[in-house]
Amino acid sequence: MAAFGSLFMPEMAISWFDGSSWSESQVVSSDSIQLHPGAHVLHYSSTCFEGLKAFRHADGSIKIFRMDQNIARFAQSAELLALPRIDAAQTTRMITEIVARFADEVPAPPGSMYIRPTHFGTEPAIGKAAVPSLTSCQYVLLSPVGDYFAGGDKALRLLIDDQGMRCPPHMGMVKSGGNYAGALRPIMKARAEAQADQVLFCPGGDVQETGAANFLLIDGDEIITKALDESFLHGVTRDSILTLARDRGMKVSERALSIDELLERAAKPGCEAALSGTAAVLAPVGTLIYHGKEYPVGNGGVGATTVKLRQALNDIQWGKAEDRHGWLTSI
Repeated sequence: MAAFGSLFMPEMAISWFDGSSWSESQVVSSDSIQLHPGAHVLHYSSTCFEGLKAFRHADGSIKIFRMDQNIARFAQSAELLALPRIDAAQTTRMITEIVARFADEVPAPPGSMYIRPTHFGTEPAIGKAAVPSLTSCQYVLLSPVGDYFAGGDKALRLLIDDQGMRCPPHMGMVKSGGNYAGALRPIMKARAEAQADQVLFCPGGDVQETGAANFLLIDGDEIITKALDESFLHGVTRDSILTLARDRGMKVSERALSIDELLERAAKPGCEAALSGTAAVLAPVGTLIYHGKEYPVGNGGVGATTVKLRQALNDIQWGKAEDRHGWLTSI
């Protein structure tokens, strides 16, 4: 399988907003978008996107995981960016119809079909730096992906950054390309200077998220993670993992977590940390790097609870466990 997200289906679903209404969606070639060089998105980053997956079950059926939550967040991002309002029903149809069109291409577990709905401003007006685009485009792109852990399940290294932040606080809830671009330089620097896999942004000592995932601390039967506010992304995978943790009788604490408390708890032999996101579901964290010093999390390896929670979610996605929460949509 090619690198994650680098292989695409030849066609995608697309719709255009002309300032008053959305066009009927069409299926077009995946390389068919044409934009005016003055398009709002190219100058003022008026764009948001989502990431979700479709899975093939043993009986051959195709299921999309938590599509309703991803579409709700997609609509929220569009609103917070002052983009034209999406039509949630139409977006749902675009996703289901394009996935059904390429149902035969959905890989079997542990692979899946990654789904990328995207929305961006198209109005050719470079004088509108402080005014939203009146027109826009929405499309749904598909990318078959393989096993995220094909190279082996390894514990990640995180550099703790107590000065910078991933994005402006009021933009944290928006799944926008600009937020990822803003985090890129700190991540590249962390990789080069500390051989870190990611940066854990903790402005003012407040543990938030990494450049592309939510952060969870697992101390015995308790999961600690930052309470939802507008400063960071409200991950659908995060919510799913917390729900499954509660189902297993674990205590879920959504609250402020300081760097000092993080390092103190991480020193415990049985402590674990993990990153949650659509791609990896739950990736183990083994080392924290802070002010040039390395701090192992627990035994520094892959935590047993992390693996169990990831497997529990995978089992639902793959049809190996009952979908008690109604998370799967049939195609």
